[in-house]
Amino acid sequence: MAKEVLVKIKLQASGGKATPAPPIGPALGQHGINIGQFVSQFNERTKDMNGTTVPVVISLYADKSFTFEVKSPPAAVLLKQAAEVAKGSGVPNKEKVGKVTPEQVRKIAETKFEDLNAFDLDQAAKIIEGTARSMGIEVAG
Repeated sequence: MAKEVLVKIKLQASGGKATPAPPIGPALGQHGINIGQFVSQFNERTKDMNGTTVPVVISLYADKSFTFEVKSPPAAVLLKQAAEVAKGSGVPNKEKVGKVTPEQVRKIAETKFEDLNAFDLDQAAKIIEGTARSMGIEVAG
């Protein structure tokens, strides 16, 4: 018999550098999850991501045990790293803040492919290009 899922919690945390401080501590504490155990397991599983913001979905079961699934980093975070900018543009249609190459877009699309709603890599690349456009990052080869 499968365990009964009480609640699913969605968070974003720094890969390999999560701490019990907000937002993780309060979100898990109110459901009775062992925060220290989660943080150590999360940091162990994401140690190669080195501070990149990573979404995580935590499933809490009736017996107070939990499992979690680490997703790929948000496209915006990957684009900011590729373009080497701190943040996107406030006026993306007028003010451009950086550039990425089509090769970088394709690499990001490969990283995000499982989490995107696309049938092939070309469509996934178009989704990433759209995100770049809305952030004020130019895609130029």
